[in-house]
Order: sequence, then C-alpha cells, then structure tokens
Amino acid sequence: MNCPCNPSIKYSDCCEKAHRNIHTVKTAEALMRSRYSAFVMANIDYLQQSHHTTTKPSKREKKDIEKWAKSVEWIKLEVLNTTHGTQNDMNGTVEFKAFFMENGAVNVIHENSNFSKENNHWVYLDASN
Repeated sequence: MNCPCNPSIKYSDCCEKAHRNIHTVKTAEALMRSRYSAFVMANIDYLQQSHHTTTKPSKREKKDIEKWAKSVEWIKLEVLNTTHGTQNDMNGTVEFKAFFMENGAVNVIHENSNFSKENNHWVYLDASN
C-alpha cells in the first residue's frame, strides 16, 4: 500500500513507523504527514496520541472527528513550507494543504500548524490560518 502522505513511498516505509511508535518521528513535518495519513485511515487513536495534552480533543470531539474523517474522500497532501521543527528544535510550523472530496465537491484545508515537543516527542499544538 502506498502512503497517503506521499504516494511514491510505501506506507510501511513511511507513516506506518510513526503510527506504530510516535517516538520514531524526528521532525514536525514528519508528524504532520503522519497525522494526515491518520486522518485518511481514520486512525483516531494516533491523532489523539499525537495531539498536545493542552489542546487534545475531548472524547466526544474524537468521535465527531472519526465520523467526519470516514465520511470524506481524501485526495492529496501538499506541504508548502516548514519553519524549524527539526530534530534539535522544540517548536516548529508546517504550512500545508489537504485536499478532500465531501458531498461531491473538492475542498481544501489550508493550515499553518504549530508543533512542539512534549514528553520527548513531536505533537500537534494548534493551527493558525
């Protein structure tokens, strides 16, 4: 199976590693890519695990996110810009566009996501558009 975040790479060589062990994620961009793949695969447990504890969705929101993620058809991910977020940084941002089909129309999430390290691994903090 090809990886949702980059169809030219096998899932087993890409996001599956993160989904199995979040501590293997070395950069903010890699975490963002693994979160996109988790949305595509409706892997809500990973989305919760990779979310900062101060901004993590509630159990009710988790169910709504899962329902929505399963209801859309994911098309592609485009990473536009990355600032900091290397293995040696504590914070970073990733600007991206995630394209999906919903109710017969193509939509896009264009986000500048903020990431930080918590418990010695990268997590999603929040977004500014």
